[in-house]
Amino acid sequence: MLELHQGRPANTEERLPREVRVYDLLDTLGIEYLRADHEHADTMEACHEIDETLNCTICKNLFLCNRQQTAFYLLMIPGDKPFKTRELSSQIGSARLSFAPPEQMLEYLDILPGSVSVMGLMNDHDHHVQLLVDEDILKGDAIGCHPCVNTSSMKIKTADIFDKFLPAVHHDKKIVHLTGI
Repeated sequence: MLELHQGRPANTEERLPREVRVYDLLDTLGIEYLRADHEHADTMEACHEIDETLNCTICKNLFLCNRQQTAFYLLMIPGDKPFKTRELSSQIGSARLSFAPPEQMLEYLDILPGSVSVMGLMNDHDHHVQLLVDEDILKGDAIGCHPCVNTSSMKIKTADIFDKFLPAVHHDKKIVHLTGI
């Protein structure tokens, strides 16, 4: 079983700057969080033990774009819910959604594939990425996400993500209804 820690690591010298920036912002905003360090967890299967440790809604975060690569989306859905592009495309008025290139993920969110997280929106100063949130995400008390690296996971109150974090990074959410069927 993984060990849960309250807040940031005591020593951040060996942590990547993108991870430390997440802790700095959360601390500045007064957002409390629990953290678990672990091996690389870049698939939902690898997150099973983390799910049990955090005991909250673990999000599947997908970085998507339209065919022309002119519109970019970060989709948060429950980790166990299947994703159907057709279902989302009709709700946001964007046909032909696909996974966005890793280069755009790095440029806009300062995140590498396998580490995608709502926390990356803190790096999207020019608002290239629209946040899409499946309505089921909002039903849980807490959300599990990466601090922009996939070797650590955090448990944060859902209200703190949507009522404190998003306003602080000047992003809004669009709620979508995905059945996963």
